[in-house]
Amino acid sequence: MKKYLILFAFTFPLSIWAQYLLPNEEIMYSFETKAGKKMTLVKDKKNEYIQYRFGSKNHVDMEFPTERTKDSWKKFKYNSYLRGGGKQNAGMELNYLTFTNNGYQYQLFRTYYAEDESYSTGITVTDSKGKETNIAGIYKTIKGCMCHIEESGLIEKEDTGL
Repeated sequence: MKKYLILFAFTFPLSIWAQYLLPNEEIMYSFETKAGKKMTLVKDKKNEYIQYRFGSKNHVDMEFPTERTKDSWKKFKYNSYLRGGGKQNAGMELNYLTFTNNGYQYQLFRTYYAEDESYSTGITVTDSKGKETNIAGIYKTIKGCMCHIEESGLIEKEDTGL
């Protein structure tokens, strides 16, 4: 009986994580939120699809897109801006990934500002009337890098004038 309890103790956390990462996938970017939720952006290891997942540690509340196909890459837009030069040049690094689902726009972000050495990550959700809801992420829990999204060449880079 003791062996089964030990085995269960080790496999239970893996089963929770498995909801967010399938065997054929790798994390592009993920973080936990201050409200105890988890956001994970994954891609198939062979670049067959990309998918956003959000929910509690025990349950994925939302997956976008629901279909795991090559067309999934076209449902996201990426934008970034980098200004070096440190504090004296108001250096910054801004990364944004957006998609629209059921009339809501979701914008994942990761930012750094050299002037006050502040880092942030999270999700901004905008409804059809323009009302924004910000979901703050915990920067220390980040896995992956949004910078690799652009390197993949599979998501359209959007120029919003940053």
